[in-house]
Amino acid sequence: MDRKKTTWLTALAVALALVGAAKNSARAEHSPSATGPFEGHGDVGKVLHAGSVEYDAAKRSYTIAGSGENMWFASDAFQFVWKKVSGDATLTADISFLGKGVNEHRKAVLMIRQSLDADSPYADAALHGSGLTSLQYREEKGAATHEIQTNISAPARLRIEKRGAYFSLWLADNKGEFYLASGSTRITLKAPFYVGMGVCSHDKDVVETAVFSNVDLKTAQPAAAAASTLYSTLEIITAASADRRAIYVAAERFEAPNWMPDGKSLLFNRSGHIEKIPVTGGTPQTIDTGFATRCNNDHGISPDGTQLAISDQSQEEQRSLVYVVPIGGGPPRRITQKSPSYWHGWSPDGKTLAFVGQRNGDFDIYAIPASGGEETQLTTAKGLDDGPEYTPDGKYIYFNSERTGHMQIWRMRPDGSEQEQVIFGEYNDWFPHVSPDGQQLVFLTYDASVTGHPENKDVMLRLMSLKDRKITVLAKLFGGQGTINVPSWSPDSRQFAFVSYQLWPKENTEK
Repeated sequence: MDRKKTTWLTALAVALALVGAAKNSARAEHSPSATGPFEGHGDVGKVLHAGSVEYDAAKRSYTIAGSGENMWFASDAFQFVWKKVSGDATLTADISFLGKGVNEHRKAVLMIRQSLDADSPYADAALHGSGLTSLQYREEKGAATHEIQTNISAPARLRIEKRGAYFSLWLADNKGEFYLASGSTRITLKAPFYVGMGVCSHDKDVVETAVFSNVDLKTAQPAAAAASTLYSTLEIITAASADRRAIYVAAERFEAPNWMPDGKSLLFNRSGHIEKIPVTGGTPQTIDTGFATRCNNDHGISPDGTQLAISDQSQEEQRSLVYVVPIGGGPPRRITQKSPSYWHGWSPDGKTLAFVGQRNGDFDIYAIPASGGEETQLTTAKGLDDGPEYTPDGKYIYFNSERTGHMQIWRMRPDGSEQEQVIFGEYNDWFPHVSPDGQQLVFLTYDASVTGHPENKDVMLRLMSLKDRKITVLAKLFGGQGTINVPSWSPDSRQFAFVSYQLWPKENTEK
């Protein structure tokens, strides 16, 4: 045989062998024996030590080893087992770490991710080595990561759920029944996206291992309001970081948190009553408001912390009236004689209340002595004026008004003079709340198409610096009426409380 031809055939055989080996290698990484019902695995982002996956089909368990410096800020580094999915989905697993670990912030996650890029948008149910459990998320490619912490440490079984653009974290109790454990976040992902499990050591020089057992990946149908349960979540958000913490979750509607002046407790309304709960969570306690058993979401605390203003509609024609009760509870003292009237603000010296009243068919802002007396009309513009709140120095009252054709934020002097628009734009903005240090303003934002301040809408919490009027988005959530109707800043101006809402199918509590 010709030597050149032999050499050519040998080279061809070697090339074919190499191609075959490459195909076999790729097939091994993506084969069912390696990843079970998932399609593949690999390291996302920059890692110094390659991760690995072992699958036990009998136990439906995955032992995942991963390195990586972190899964936070604008990029991630971790080992990821994944499957491409379209539509809504839930991923559930028991998670446990192997060994003591080097860094308490090592993470084992159930994740839904747009791409395998290190800076991809995502949401995950994250169990940390310390036991901290949170819903982490990156809203846009390259954006900063945020989280919603739960009050539960080291749960055994976790679930992440995607319904439309909303993501939520569910945990199981010792009976295996699931309950909602955090607020939700809104992120837009394009199909297909990646669903799977991941491990990050939180130390670039270390490899950590976690076991994911009883893994269950399911498709899900979008929640239909008629067949869904409404969940309310009382949350605290830090203004500087936009990170959130869930304080209390209930499968019913409650609304409008106030922060007590001592910084230790929050108030909110539910089923016509005012309730109190520690900022660390726990069981709410009902405050005695006497005959006022139809309190709505317009209530607030006096500057000295001794009195509580409520708006109640249990009397006369069952139209809202403003009352004051002792902060610890007691018989209501009537303030407004005309109805309907809805409390919104207390002057810094404690002498005057600001409220919204409907008179002659129009809603305007009024002031009235805290001791009772004659009301003074402060706004007369056509259209709804609402949400009046005094600045800490008493020089202005901020409010929202639709006098321009849609709802915007305004301010005026306490006597109603010098009314001026503060925020401009296409959105509908409601309920301005000035921080106790007078530096920032938080408010609720609806889409331009929304009329009024209805419940159960896609909304944003936005923050404006009063120094330069720069506006940032703090959170995108499902809410509206009841989210931040009343003053809700912490006394140190670092955080504020709000209520988010979620509609989830009734079967979500099942194992």
